[in-house]
Amino acid sequence: MSSAASLLARYPIISDQMRPDELRDVLLALERQLAKGERGAVVEFGCYSGTTSLFIRRLIDQYGLGNEFHVYDSFEGLPAKTKADYSVAGEQFKAGELAASKKQFLMNFTKTHLAPPVMHKGWFSDLTPADIPPGICFAFLDGDYYQSIRDSFCLITPQLAPHAIIVVDDYQNEALPGAARAADEWCRVHRWRIQAMHSLALITPNT
Repeated sequence: MSSAASLLARYPIISDQMRPDELRDVLLALERQLAKGERGAVVEFGCYSGTTSLFIRRLIDQYGLGNEFHVYDSFEGLPAKTKADYSVAGEQFKAGELAASKKQFLMNFTKTHLAPPVMHKGWFSDLTPADIPPGICFAFLDGDYYQSIRDSFCLITPQLAPHAIIVVDDYQNEALPGAARAADEWCRVHRWRIQAMHSLALITPNT
């Protein structure tokens, strides 16, 4: 059994925002990097209450390579939609929904006796290059909307390690079409491979 599978079998998922099969895919992609000895930074854009963050921390700790872990979130819920995000199936998503406080996020780490990641509070559009660690080996982008995913890509691109792996949430979610649009645009420009897995996208260098 992989370390990712072992963690999923041992610990509960604390919210319904991530299905077990999706979380497994995220962790297995990260484990591909850690198993190769990649020591670069791990980043997560859109962390909500820490559902995925807790498992990422556990997996990083299990491998013990010293990877920096950074998370980014407004902690104010969803931003306003743009035309790129319109979908009849996604009418339930409104500005301000899915909000979790920074205090709630940190409390979930305290309760599980895990070291919290480096936290960056703010809208992705307000972040600067100084907020992004160098040598990113793994990025999980969970910004839901087109502009949020696009902003995430713009921030991480200059700092990606040569063999980085990027996972984009909601890639095949008809309620959130902007995520796929932003991921596809980035891959066309940068010529990286994109592979759908469940509702996620796995993006790797085309080498």
